[in-house]
Amino acid sequence: MTFKAAAIQMCSGVDPVKNAADMARLVREAAAKGAVYVQTPEMTGAVQKDRAGLRAVLRDEADDVIVKTAAELAQELGIHVHVGSTAIALDDGKIANRGFLFGPDGKLLSRYDKIHMFDVDLDNGESWRESAVYRPGSEARIVSLPFAELGFSICYDVRFPQLFRAQAVAGAEVMTVPAAFTRQTGEAHWEILLRARAIENGMFVIAAAQAGRHEDGRETFGHSMIIDPWGVILASAGGTGEAVLIAEIDIAAVKSAHDKIPNLKNAREFSLERIATPAAGGVAA
Repeated sequence: MTFKAAAIQMCSGVDPVKNAADMARLVREAAAKGAVYVQTPEMTGAVQKDRAGLRAVLRDEADDVIVKTAAELAQELGIHVHVGSTAIALDDGKIANRGFLFGPDGKLLSRYDKIHMFDVDLDNGESWRESAVYRPGSEARIVSLPFAELGFSICYDVRFPQLFRAQAVAGAEVMTVPAAFTRQTGEAHWEILLRARAIENGMFVIAAAQAGRHEDGRETFGHSMIIDPWGVILASAGGTGEAVLIAEIDIAAVKSAHDKIPNLKNAREFSLERIATPAAGGVAA
């Protein structure tokens, strides 16, 4: 009922080959510390805001260096390796923001394409339009591992509680939130969103993040975390640089949280009615 999980914090650059080497070093460190499940951040392969630069290093899934390296690491170390996400070239000219989970034999267990696109306009002129480049996913996934029922999300997905609730109701015990949060949004919301998703669903949350100032000039928030079903932070990292977080995951804590506060079981269907009121100075009928 227990296992060691790791969240790998990175500061990926624009070169996928270098990033793959950094990932391999950190995954090996996590495995040496006893982790049997290791998660890397969103965009492990390249953090590159220049579209032409990103397309120049893009490969399809079969030829992607991050995918190949992760599969080899999983088999070599006999562990589960979860690439939080990396950019994958698609046939229609779009890109998938895609996560991969490999089993201890190196075989692919699941893919997950980020569902919710980060199309936002922030303060100080910061603006992002993921939908202009990436093709959104449309399918949530739960994978039954020997030690837990694992659910998937990526970064901006954390702001959509219905995705987490659907997976919790379907039996997910651990939710994954690999991310590359901006510093601005991370400072405001990162920890509270992760802890809220854990608490409201009574599940573990493992969130490996990008951290620091990247080669392309972007700055990400970091603070990778592993959180238990009661909202307790079991492990956390700082806001810059690499880190390997390790936490002991006791799946019995999921049932304990659900027994204490059975909100999944107590949820009820309801209708919504909008009540129109008279305009100011008007007379009610």
